[in-house]
Amino acid sequence: MPDSTDEKSNLKMEGEGSREGSRRFQEAQHEFAEHADVESKAKDAARALDGEEAAELEKARKASAQGKSSV
Repeated sequence: MPDSTDEKSNLKMEGEGSREGSRRFQEAQHEFAEHADVESKAKDAARALDGEEAAELEKARKASAQGKSSV
């Protein structure tokens, strides 16, 4: 398959995945883990799971587990 460039992202098409996209994602995840207030984010998530959003979040979790988008 010849490489082509995606006009939106300027990333080369690489079949099933993008090495450059994966690298960027990993870097962003490491940056978040090192510098974000992860404990506060975890507490926010726990509150959401126990709050009004619980049913909607569970529906999204189940859809995701089946490989579907809930959006």
